Amino acid sequence: TTEGAKKSLDQGLKIAFRSGAVMGLIVVGLALLDVSVWFFFLRKYTDVSLTEMAVILPCFGMGASFQALFARVGGGIFTKAADVGADLVGKVEAGIPEDDPRNPATIADNVGDNVGDVAGMGADLYESYYSSILASAALGVACGLGVAGLVLPMCIAGIGTILSIIGIKVIKTKEGASQKDLLKSLSKGVNLSSILIVIASAVIIKYLLPGHFGIWGSIVTGLIAGIIIGKGTEYFTSADHGPTKGIAEQAETGSATLIIDGLATGMMSTIIPVTTIAVAIMLSFMFAGGFSSTSMGLYGIAIAAVGMLSTLGITLATDAYGPIADNAGGNAEMSEQEPIVRERTDALDSLGNTTAATGKGFAIGSAALTAMALLAVFVEEIKIGLERTGVHAVEVAGRMVDTTALQISDLMTYYKVTLMNPKVLVGFFIGSMISFVFCALTMKAVGRAAAQMVAEVRRQFREITGILDGTGQPDYAACVAISTKGAQKEMMLPSLLAIFIPIAVGLVLGVPGSMGLLAGGLSTGFLLAIFMANAGGAWDNAKKYIETGQHGGKGSDAHKAAVVGDTVGDPFKDTSGPALNILIKLMSIVSVVFAGLIVKYSPKIGELLHIMIK
Repeated sequence: TTEGAKKSLDQGLKIAFRSGAVMGLIVVGLALLDVSVWFFFLRKYTDVSLTEMAVILPCFGMGASFQALFARVGGGIFTKAADVGADLVGKVEAGIPEDDPRNPATIADNVGDNVGDVAGMGADLYESYYSSILASAALGVACGLGVAGLVLPMCIAGIGTILSIIGIKVIKTKEGASQKDLLKSLSKGVNLSSILIVIASAVIIKYLLPGHFGIWGSIVTGLIAGIIIGKGTEYFTSADHGPTKGIAEQAETGSATLIIDGLATGMMSTIIPVTTIAVAIMLSFMFAGGFSSTSMGLYGIAIAAVGMLSTLGITLATDAYGPIADNAGGNAEMSEQEPIVRERTDALDSLGNTTAATGKGFAIGSAALTAMALLAVFVEEIKIGLERTGVHAVEVAGRMVDTTALQISDLMTYYKVTLMNPKVLVGFFIGSMISFVFCALTMKAVGRAAAQMVAEVRRQFREITGILDGTGQPDYAACVAISTKGAQKEMMLPSLLAIFIPIAVGLVLGVPGSMGLLAGGLSTGFLLAIFMANAGGAWDNAKKYIETGQHGGKGSDAHKAAVVGDTVGDPFKDTSGPALNILIKLMSIVSVVFAGLIVKYSPKIGELLHIMIK
């Protein structure tokens, strides 16, 4: 990208974006390959029924969830330990520019961009993509739609991959383009792919499910929701709009007022995504016929998640493009390129900050819809669990109902899943609490690793002569090693929490407790993730806005205050916020996988602990 920026802005944009597209297309390609192989294997070489196949398939998502958790949490700790260390000592104390080769933490910082924002985001959205397809497939069979309901999400995802490639091809710009022009170029590709998906999905549904064309409305709802969330995130985090400019203005009175304004902006930014997801859930439920059949409505919600993620090939490319452009700027700075090259890479980097924030909003929104779909799959797994434990009929509202004929509403009645059941409320509170504890653990992890990084950079400035005047060589490897060891050590406790709490709550509080836990984790985790990601993004772009010469520019007191705000926001937007996506999905998928265990053993444990309500 740096080499391309020597020739023109357009060349730099094309190389950076198409490099990001490699990540996007690999994610969707491998997910579709994985789903297709397992579907073919179960269909051809085993004698499992379609219903059993539908509940087996989502369990494969657990491996994707674990990998996503490790990549997001570990990657976030790695990148932010390096970033915070590089900024605090390099920019604030030593007064040297960002990505300056004299800063020992520069290489770790640039490597961290790829670890957290490319590999981490890729693993996160791979999990959402994979889980939404499999959850839709399971619910499609549960609705009685048969093979057509099972393969529909796979077909939509497959055609979406091809149409994403078309969108990628049309992205280009002209020399001297403004930020608005660059953003318009990327939007053109995403919008083209989205329009083509709307048309293609109508044809697919007309062929596969001609009697259920309302499902097309659910797909379109998901697509539109993704676009609205992206635009809402852009408004609250881009330096072109009032909220971020307001934060930059507060920098003139110090870091405290800047941080207060950033926190308020992050909280306010929850309005658009939460309202959008709430409306999308209701509309997709309605379009699929949910008010006549709850199962069909839940299938509609799951299909809306597939619709939102159907253009993942290009939407992930816009996000992965960001760190590539950022590193191109670092390369230009370290290799002392001509000022015009740095100007072009700065323009691409600034665009990357906006697309990265938009991508995080998209990832959080898709995680919420996917987790909602997995919650419905958990209920289906409960029904299968009852059958496998030898329960062939249950009493619901004074009548015996065959287990195979149980509807979701019947199961909710049988297990007393209501807000008046203390097990549900206790589970809800625990789910909400986990989101905060998880954030605390990841924030503290970044703080500890960053403290080690700061100490190492200070040591090198103190002990290695000639670093600051450019005659000495910093020990970059030592800083990379600190980030690596810190990430590996610190991600263990948050990971164990996310895995074992759903199992423990399910066994002790049973199905009602698990339902409460998942609902609490989803609602609180979703809000907290949006707040943290957008507050961090706004602080970052407020700093970059000041660096363009506003409010005193680089080196001013306002700039120093903005650097503090950006440093506080780093673990917000790149560690804790994004990791919450994984938390809400992982808790759901762990509950799905261990549903049979919960059904069989929770009554026995409940009797043992004397907390049975029934």
